[in-house]
Amino acid sequence: MYPTIFDTEELSALRATARRFAIGRLAPGARAREQAGVFGREILAEMGGLGLIAPELPEEVGGLGAGALYSGVIIEEIARGDFNMGYVNVLGSLNGQILARFGNPAIRAHWLPGLTSGQLMVAIALTEPRGGSDAANLGLRMERAGDHYILNGEKTSISAADQAAGAVVFARTGRPEDRARGISAIFVPMDTPGISTTRFHDLGQHAIGRGSIFFDNVRVPAENLLGEEGKGFVQVMQGFDFSRSLIGLQCLGTARQSLDETWAYIGGRKAFGKPLAAFQGITHQLADFDTKIEAARLMCLNALWLKDSGLPHVAEAAMAKWWPPLLAYEAIHACLLIHGHAAYSTELPFEQRLRDVLGLQIGDGTAHIMKNIIARERAGRDAVSG
Repeated sequence: MYPTIFDTEELSALRATARRFAIGRLAPGARAREQAGVFGREILAEMGGLGLIAPELPEEVGGLGAGALYSGVIIEEIARGDFNMGYVNVLGSLNGQILARFGNPAIRAHWLPGLTSGQLMVAIALTEPRGGSDAANLGLRMERAGDHYILNGEKTSISAADQAAGAVVFARTGRPEDRARGISAIFVPMDTPGISTTRFHDLGQHAIGRGSIFFDNVRVPAENLLGEEGKGFVQVMQGFDFSRSLIGLQCLGTARQSLDETWAYIGGRKAFGKPLAAFQGITHQLADFDTKIEAARLMCLNALWLKDSGLPHVAEAAMAKWWPPLLAYEAIHACLLIHGHAAYSTELPFEQRLRDVLGLQIGDGTAHIMKNIIARERAGRDAVSG
């Protein structure tokens, strides 16, 4: 990745470490992990051992006590080697911050070191079959029974549903008409009795996997509540501004790798007696995507810088979520076509990258939802409906 105004000497060193790991360790096994449908414990632990998971968490739980920019630098490099492994960073940072801020001492002491070391993964369970983009329309019930909560219902489209050791779960404790004000968040170990999972047969992102989690009279200690009862959605959802910026960089890292490979390819590949680089129809197309990717990258890093500076960044994070996944898809598609028939196979990585980035035009908030958020931030919530 090329240096930016945000890169310090320390960030540049971290970037170099992440890139060596991504290209040397992740890239060679990316296809095998996709075919196996799992990340693999050894590679996760190696990643954690290098300090590449949730560096913004405190040192006492295995983090680096660093800023959000550190996570941004790491994920764009990790995604160069394997897009799917970037989910380790997204889930680690998002859930790590939630547990560090709202988790009880026992949860923080056990789960955060496991997360940062790569020994375990934590999923976030928000989406439901009838909800989709209407995230506040939840049907999963969570009712108090003494010193426990009882959970009944289903979560769907959950990344790492069958690989995670624990999950941050959003459930309704209030009335349906209360909407977001009646939703609570709770941490649930996935080996709790009454939990079962399924995995979907998806177009891409096979190594992370996506599926449903079913809760059948699942008893969870009340002390696992994250935030206040009835306020979990409002309080905990603030972390999504962080993950949206990371997702943007995850997509752009994969797109940048594809572009760099294609720039190199057109310098050596010949047609009609000339290198492909001699044809403006090829070079101008790549120059266009190169320009847009650098612009989108700076936008994402700026959102993280705003977070580190304690400044408002809701709109900027929404911009980072809707545009980069679309741009990455378009750029990788162009790179695939430039490579021609050879790229229309599993011998080259473009087809997998194309399938993988497509999912993030849907997951974690569609472009329509992100544009609504931007409009509300700019024009005011009362002025924007929907």
